[in-house]
Amino acid sequence: MSLMGSQTETKETPKLIRSNEAKTPVKEIAIFKTTKGEMVAEFWPDAAPKTVQNFIRLTKQGFFDGTAFHRIVKGFMIQGGDPLTKNAANEDRFGEGGPGYTIKDESNPRKHVRGVLSMVTMGRPNSAGSQFIICLADASFLNKKCTAFGCLIKGEDVLLSIGDTPVGPSRRGEQSKPSVRVGIESVTIMPADSLT
Repeated sequence: MSLMGSQTETKETPKLIRSNEAKTPVKEIAIFKTTKGEMVAEFWPDAAPKTVQNFIRLTKQGFFDGTAFHRIVKGFMIQGGDPLTKNAANEDRFGEGGPGYTIKDESNPRKHVRGVLSMVTMGRPNSAGSQFIICLADASFLNKKCTAFGCLIKGEDVLLSIGDTPVGPSRRGEQSKPSVRVGIESVTIMPADSLT
């Protein structure tokens, strides 16, 4: 299922959760340094091993450094991971970029709730590459349709601050284009036990 369409706000916004369902111990975490502060995510390699591996590999290559959250849908999600967002001259193409390849979907039973990271597809199966969302609220319509691969464990205030960024009409006509740039300055992979 594509994440390209907008969704209406939900009335109930569940609190950020940390998964304790993992069958595989969490070995690595991602630290997102943004222009609004830091967020920390754990991965779910038991639920989406190839997706986690892809995200970590891209991160270690510096792929996400200097990109931006180019799409924000209030009450639904923030979207990033497009390398085209590194250059403002590409603004008309934001949302089209990727790593030059796609990965297979790994739909799983993990629920899409606030703080969950999930891959963005391009409207067809097995079309994800680098773009991802972080849910702002319950997005149960994505459950078992899109690949959830991790969850924030720190930085809920930053997530909600990004989600509150003023938006205007995008080229697709939805209210999702941030009025100010919300940059991803860097994403760093660290051992899970380095987080105190």
